[in-house]
Amino acid sequence: MAKTVSEFVIERLREWGVSRVFGYPGDGIGEFDGALGKTDRAGDGLEYIRPTHEEVCALMATAHAKFTGEVGVCIATSGPGAFHMLNGLYDARMDNQSVVAILGQQGLASLGTGVMQENNLERTFADVAVYAQTIVSPEQAPAVIDTAFRAARVHLGPAVIVLPHDVQGMAMPDLPRENWVSRSSAVAPSTAVTPPIDALQAAADLINAGSKVTFMVGAGARGATDELLAAAEITGAGIITALRGKDVIPSDVPHHTQQLGLLGTLPSKHQMDRCDTLVLVGTNYPYPQFLPETGQARAVQIDLKPEQMGLRYPTEVNLWGDAKATLTALLPLLTRTEDRSWQERIAEEMRGWEREMAAQAEVRYPDGVNPRRIVHALNARLPEDAIVTTDVGTTADWYGHHIRLRRGMRGDLSGRNASMFSSMPYATAAKFAHSDRTVVCLIGDGAFQMLGMNELITIKKYRSRWANSRFVVVVMHNDDLSQVSWEMRTEDGNPVYSGSQDVESVDYAGWAQLLGFTGVQVRSDDDVVPAVEAALAHDGITLIDAYVTKNIAPLPAHITAEFAINTAKALLKGDPHALGAIVDSAEGLIAEQAERVKGTLHR
Repeated sequence: MAKTVSEFVIERLREWGVSRVFGYPGDGIGEFDGALGKTDRAGDGLEYIRPTHEEVCALMATAHAKFTGEVGVCIATSGPGAFHMLNGLYDARMDNQSVVAILGQQGLASLGTGVMQENNLERTFADVAVYAQTIVSPEQAPAVIDTAFRAARVHLGPAVIVLPHDVQGMAMPDLPRENWVSRSSAVAPSTAVTPPIDALQAAADLINAGSKVTFMVGAGARGATDELLAAAEITGAGIITALRGKDVIPSDVPHHTQQLGLLGTLPSKHQMDRCDTLVLVGTNYPYPQFLPETGQARAVQIDLKPEQMGLRYPTEVNLWGDAKATLTALLPLLTRTEDRSWQERIAEEMRGWEREMAAQAEVRYPDGVNPRRIVHALNARLPEDAIVTTDVGTTADWYGHHIRLRRGMRGDLSGRNASMFSSMPYATAAKFAHSDRTVVCLIGDGAFQMLGMNELITIKKYRSRWANSRFVVVVMHNDDLSQVSWEMRTEDGNPVYSGSQDVESVDYAGWAQLLGFTGVQVRSDDDVVPAVEAALAHDGITLIDAYVTKNIAPLPAHITAEFAINTAKALLKGDPHALGAIVDSAEGLIAEQAERVKGTLHR
């Protein structure tokens, strides 16, 4: 029998290097799902992972791209199944990840007639997709598939293929040599782009002229770790990493000051305040208020997305190229500096900051476990191959402040799209991608209720496929959407509104136990270390249900007058948690300032 369009698509996906897809079934994609089953039974199919929701499929495909460097693939039916994927695809779009979504559609004769679940999917996905096209004939299928993969690779974003139900079952012919029929190839384009020598020399001249050089490194520099370290060694530079670029530079590099901004470090702020040369590599850091004053620093940017260059800060030289290839070409042009005073000062400040973080992790609060203590204890015990994910609530603050990823470790989260609930889909996708490695998921109780609890069911379904079943979920249980609560106070001067902020308390450890996993409650600071050590020693899934205080403020490294005034206004307007917030924030500030005084006296 001649193969169908669906069977051809599966074959073509394999040619593009796809071995795993994340899908959810429905009648609009039914014929394609049938072909997936047929090829699976024949032994030449794809690994099909079915989580509990289409949105999770898209988030997992994005996470797969992040943790493997491959193109992530997600599949859903027409109508609501397709719509559910939008948020996960925006995650890919805003974090520059190569993803291909295959969406079902009603039959060709129904297009534009408004029958059940027939919608204009090309129009719906036009904003999020770098390419969106409906396959309307078998002869068109190869070109659409290949263009989608090439576009996703080159433009670093999601591409969408719409596959009507009747086309899915049509016979796939040999392509004729005739007008209108494109005979395309499943060959990826090279993206190791290097700028011309005159542009490289201009960048080198600018960097060589600086005496206080700072490299700001993002996730787009992944794969260029050694080149970045070599450049910093030659120029005596300090290094700051964006949150998604945290794992690009090993944490034990003494002049790596971790992150910048609200969840960054004071040494990073000082670097930005004092540097005279800024080199942005693979980052579209979205908070320009934390970058140097205009005119303070001369700047160079290296990026594969030219539209992002010179966007956040006025750069003088923009190098359109791959980070590794461009830095390799740039290194011979850099002049070595013997003056290490800038780098040494940065390293000394970072040592002081780490003492502050350790002290803040030891603070005891009257109304719950210190969440910093949990993340600090985890960090000290992470295995060398660990993968850590986090949501974008207050958990991201503790991740930024306390997780230190050494060479070989990975960490990631939803970046500019800031999907609060992405931590569990990311962690699960990371485990599928690297089943031999320990995965740790840090997640707030609000995010866990959104997409976390159901995804424990996905883990239960597939855990037997993993070579190493060690998977640790840490739920920060405080019955509050804490990040938004603090944003209400600090950004707008409003007291917390319990109607929008309260999270219904659930026995998360009991839920894990119901599914056959280990569930542990942590209700006191003394329980933290034993729980963490047991979880990391257990060859299986462990959920730590940590009853943490909601009142510890995610304090920025430098508290602005606006931050302080708005917080005071909110607390004075009748904030329901005002007393606890004042007490717990004061405890944290006392620990922080005590370490700064000690450091000053020591110097």
